[in-house]
Amino acid sequence: MTATEPPQKPRRKRPTIGVTVSRHSGWRIFPLIWLNLALAGARALRWDDAADIDLERVDGIVIGGGDDIAPSLYGTEIVARVTLDPARDRMEQSLLAEALQRNLPILGICRGAQMLNVVLGGTLHQNAFGVYSSRKYSTILPRRTVSVRRDTHLAHIAGTAPMRVNALHSQAVNRLGRDLRIAATDEAGMVQAVERTSEPFAIGVQWHPEHLFYARRQRRLFRALTRAATAHADGRDQRDGVASDMPAHQPVSAAFRDL
Repeated sequence: MTATEPPQKPRRKRPTIGVTVSRHSGWRIFPLIWLNLALAGARALRWDDAADIDLERVDGIVIGGGDDIAPSLYGTEIVARVTLDPARDRMEQSLLAEALQRNLPILGICRGAQMLNVVLGGTLHQNAFGVYSSRKYSTILPRRTVSVRRDTHLAHIAGTAPMRVNALHSQAVNRLGRDLRIAATDEAGMVQAVERTSEPFAIGVQWHPEHLFYARRQRRLFRALTRAATAHADGRDQRDGVASDMPAHQPVSAAFRDL
């Protein structure tokens, strides 16, 4: 380096995100989450067993989708047909509790949004479609319309225009957990997204944005997590980091505004 050249700034490392997936379906889901995180500028580690988890290695976490959550975790009995994975329940319950204690940013996807709510003391509707008049879909295609609430982190990230998302769930948030607020609902009022009102940055969405990687608004969820993870690694406020590093979502053409 010559005397006239400015000193080189050290290159920022890409944040590393730990991703929990089902032992049964993770082989096809993890590559999609890996892709979305790579597009956002992050690295992904796959966790499908408690022995895999090492929070010292990561700057944030994704709790992926999968089987239903055992009702015993939120103090009730099974009253609807459910498919359970007790080992994964234990793994993610412990992981989320420690991640929150360590102030790690979190993105919960479908089951992950529900688990975030449960770990923070909330409850679930075991059969949400027996409570709400919402039409039940079972598709990765964007068939459900959700409304994003104003003055939420999700609104900053994805905008407030009606959003078309996919739907594969049967359970949904009932009573909110501590420090959570509703960020989106469907036409019948069923909760479709929740978010934390204090540090760390945490958003849970009832849909599967990893399948919607072609939609800019869905990719921005992974970008927000990446920005929050970078802020955490730098010792900055995560929500401020997302707000300052990600300009608020701008309206797009009418043909794509609902994606």
